[in-house]
Amino acid sequence: MDEKIIQQVKQRYGIVGNYEGLNRSIDVAIQVAPTELSVLIYGESGVGKEVLPRVIHDNSTRKHNKYFAINCGSLPEGTIDSELFGHKKGSFTGALDDREGYFSVANKGTLFLDEVGELPLATQARLLRVLETGEYIRVGESEVRKTDVRIVAATNVNMQKAIREGKFREDLYYRLNTIPINMPPLRERGRDIELLFRKFAYDISQKYRIEPVRLTEDARTLLLRYKWPGNIRQLRNLVEQISVISQEREITSEILRSYGVTDDSLGETGLVLHGSNRMEHTAETHSYEKERDMLFQLLSSIGKEVKDLKELVHSNMETMREPQPYIVNESRYTPASSIPYESRHIQDVEDIETIEEAPMSNKELMRKNIIESLQRNNGNRKKTAQELDISERTLYRKIKDYGLEI
Repeated sequence: MDEKIIQQVKQRYGIVGNYEGLNRSIDVAIQVAPTELSVLIYGESGVGKEVLPRVIHDNSTRKHNKYFAINCGSLPEGTIDSELFGHKKGSFTGALDDREGYFSVANKGTLFLDEVGELPLATQARLLRVLETGEYIRVGESEVRKTDVRIVAATNVNMQKAIREGKFREDLYYRLNTIPINMPPLRERGRDIELLFRKFAYDISQKYRIEPVRLTEDARTLLLRYKWPGNIRQLRNLVEQISVISQEREITSEILRSYGVTDDSLGETGLVLHGSNRMEHTAETHSYEKERDMLFQLLSSIGKEVKDLKELVHSNMETMREPQPYIVNESRYTPASSIPYESRHIQDVEDIETIEEAPMSNKELMRKNIIESLQRNNGNRKKTAQELDISERTLYRKIKDYGLEI
């Protein structure tokens, strides 16, 4: 590891920090840059994965050719093949002209495929062919075309899990994962957090011509204890909020807590409360997959308990149909069995019926959540996807599957 070269790269690309894991990632990127090997960058959302593909391209033999960064999760499933590989005029509705895709225009250059784990399986097959043979076919035509593009990919999902669930091709994974690079989360970088805070504070002070905010000792300690689910992106947003909103220039731990920074929170809600203002920060790194599984298990458990309760009630009803001892009714003795069964139990039956409704299926629950979120966001699909913590492409597919298209 050449420390001098690493420091030069940091200065050139504005990388702040001295954490050993960060230096190691930069070192691997520099070493692999002159080769033609595919690179797969791992890391949570917001850790700064996008800087390493640029380092690789600028230090490769392709540095004088084009570089394109593509977020695969933001491309609708119906157009993603057209974006990547191009299409022929008339091949689908809206294809008014021939179009060259990224693999054509980036020939001899580098393509950075961010969120590669979001690619549909059909597109994954096309990508694998390009990586292995350099060949692709535009949408709507049969002519085989050639391209010479280097692929650098990044993901924030568990690829092994995606393979087991059939969401990602194993052969493509091994083809992309020739050189793996891991970008460490912010919570592991120790004193780098304070350095980044100071950098963002200085940048904002220069931009808005205000005095930069400073941290007290207790505030520095609190920053190190916080889990930073949104990583560097969350830290930058926090510094911007404090710099613009706070009247104090010396930031204490109490001020940080008023912005949602705590020493025992995982930050999963992403809600920052300050005064009368409520500012929402989405924890992009959290997929809420475990919470959904727990919810579905809870619904299933409730359904079983309701069923058992129903059987118990019916069993008690049958028992109560048997002859009963005399009971007092309107100052005279009357057999309990002579009182109409419906009159004796109508209230109990109504109570049971109100809780007998079966829990929604996973699909019904997701459909309901999408409808409600679309209504809250006035039909804005981008905001709806962010609220549901899914990609826009996934939202488009589910809207189509559930028949919600207008």
